[in-house]
Amino acid sequence: MNEKDLRDCFAMFALVGLSLREQPPSGVLIPDLAYQIADGMLEARKPKEEAGITAVKRVRKPNEKRDA
Repeated sequence: MNEKDLRDCFAMFALVGLSLREQPPSGVLIPDLAYQIADGMLEARKPKEEAGITAVKRVRKPNEKRDA
């Protein structure tokens, strides 16, 4: 699925959630808000830049026995 289709899919789900609210947000068109939410969801999917020390998984050699 390309990013445009994924954005539309996210907006569709956001639109469903927004339409279930008792009162829509005032002064905002619901479809516009749905796409703003979808854009936020796409942004959240992007990998975050790691800073500082990261955990390193120890790799065992093929013949190395596990500790009991």
